[in-house]
Amino acid sequence: MRRRIWGLGVVLLIVVLALAGCFGGKKDAGAVVKDLDKQVEKLESYTSTGTMTLHTGAEPQEYQVEVSFQKPSYYRISLSNDKKDISQIVLKNDDGVFVLTPHLNKSFRFQSDWPKNQGQVYLYESLVNSINQDKDRQFTTDGDSYVFDVLANYSNSSLSRQKIWINKKSYAPQSVEIYDAQNKPVVVMNFNDFKFNETFEKDYFDMQRNMTSARITLPTMGLETQQGAAQQGAAVQSSATSQQPAGSAAGSPAVPQSQGISLIEPSYIPAGVGKPKASETTLGENAAILLKYTGTYNYTLLESRPSDKSVSYQEGELVDLGYGFGVLTGGEKKTLVWMAQGTEFRLSSGDLPVDEMVQIAISVQGMSGK
Repeated sequence: MRRRIWGLGVVLLIVVLALAGCFGGKKDAGAVVKDLDKQVEKLESYTSTGTMTLHTGAEPQEYQVEVSFQKPSYYRISLSNDKKDISQIVLKNDDGVFVLTPHLNKSFRFQSDWPKNQGQVYLYESLVNSINQDKDRQFTTDGDSYVFDVLANYSNSSLSRQKIWINKKSYAPQSVEIYDAQNKPVVVMNFNDFKFNETFEKDYFDMQRNMTSARITLPTMGLETQQGAAQQGAAVQSSATSQQPAGSAAGSPAVPQSQGISLIEPSYIPAGVGKPKASETTLGENAAILLKYTGTYNYTLLESRPSDKSVSYQEGELVDLGYGFGVLTGGEKKTLVWMAQGTEFRLSSGDLPVDEMVQIAISVQGMSGK
């Protein structure tokens, strides 16, 4: 009898130990968040490559993203799309924040605490911060991933929620999906490679090195962009005159062909704002097109062929437009400057909310010149 009881006890002990082995290693959301916090605290550097897909236009647009980070606050972000001849680099070093467009030999520099208080889908610390901030976060597991469903923490207010996949073993990000209010995916970021604690050369985050090396690796991009724009040589036309029959003499003033500039109208106009009036003007020594919008909000959009030079601002804010980066400056009257399709855009207003400015800038993506 004693032997039977002893044998039964051994069996029960084995069962308990087996259950402990199966379930003892399972972590809840709180434990995973603590581990993520520890990972960020000890983080010295990282590199990542991935593909970001934007579902904001008629067709999805795919971009290649490369990120490098070194403690305390050195960043290099490269965004490219070969089909659209887009290549931009964001740098942060001791001299400030730089937005580089190497194939046009254009750079902006400004002082900013970016990326603090501004989420970026491809930055590890931004993703962890989003998980931390949402106390109502949802948590589950999916194969080798921890999955968090949290509020979207981005400058674009139309983005509502996001799902973040984190590798269970390494705590490296695997993918991110960002949704709008209708629960439709707007941005999908897939990380192809992510490495913690990488080492960099001394001048890796240097502005001049990045501008020069990028131009060497893209020897024809700038030339092709400029030649293509020059061939367009479009006239300045308002929406009221753009439908004039071919050969009509009632056209708007023509922009000099040598400048290679064409009118690109954003597809988004805020509610209560009328169609723009266009006129020819100059920006420095370059020909430009000025679009004036009036109504609920009053603003101007200045389009010009970018000059081959660097521009510095005392203060500014980096704005992620998805397909590229912009620089927001000013106080009561704000100006958002960005590059797209070989054109420099300057959106200025004293009453247009920043969210609306971002929507207008995003809507330039994919629009063709007239």
